[in-house]
Amino acid sequence: MKGEMEEAEEILHKTLRLAHACESRRAITYTYDLMANLAFLRGEYDRAEKLFKTTLVYMMDGGVKQDDNSFIEISLKMASIYASLNQKDLAVAGFQFCIMSLDEKIKKQKDLSEEILTAEERTNTRLLLGLSLDSYARYLVANSQLLHAQTMYEKALEICREEQGELHPQTVTLLSDLAAVLEAQGRFDEAYTYIKQAFDLAQKTEHPNQHVILGNMAMILLHQEHLVDAERIFKEALTKAEEKNDSLSIYFIQEGLSELTKRKKNQEQCL
Repeated sequence: MKGEMEEAEEILHKTLRLAHACESRRAITYTYDLMANLAFLRGEYDRAEKLFKTTLVYMMDGGVKQDDNSFIEISLKMASIYASLNQKDLAVAGFQFCIMSLDEKIKKQKDLSEEILTAEERTNTRLLLGLSLDSYARYLVANSQLLHAQTMYEKALEICREEQGELHPQTVTLLSDLAAVLEAQGRFDEAYTYIKQAFDLAQKTEHPNQHVILGNMAMILLHQEHLVDAERIFKEALTKAEEKNDSLSIYFIQEGLSELTKRKKNQEQCL
């Protein structure tokens, strides 16, 4: 958590040796999982993949089933690794495994009483499904599969609203992401409806990414040729992005402002 990755790795290697010496399967599995997560955070995807695979082997040997949430959480991370490594077939198979496994699990558990399955366990499974849908949607957007991504975002948004409520930060983020997908399809009116919802909720809840939402809104207004409103909101977004020191958002907002300037000049020339 402090960002001291080298020291963390040294400690984990010592931990793993102790776990093997004690022949504690639970400790070995837990430590491999931590080591895999550390490699994942450091962007060492090949190493993270191997460590996650080792973790899954120990989990299965210990009796953990493939539809267990802990197994699926690791499978989702592996799908993200394959996406980062541009191993598309493995990435898609991984995302789809997580989604289909959780869908099937939820159907099987639908009629179970709270004595067998607690409300918290039921919620955790649905939220993991929402996370899987969101992750897959992001992958699909990156690969220009916008209609499919839209469907994934819509399902994720429905789960988030039902389980965490309208004012939850993730609900706001998903509304913004859905608006961006609709914008990319040229469906600007629909996109504006969702981004306006996201912005209104972001203001109410003091969402930390208001600048991102404002930038998305300004871009949609730009496409709709509402240049005065777009310029005002771009400038507001830029101020907030600079306050957050978010260099990536600043870059995209400045790109939007450059495009807006071009369009204003074109309009003036036409007049």
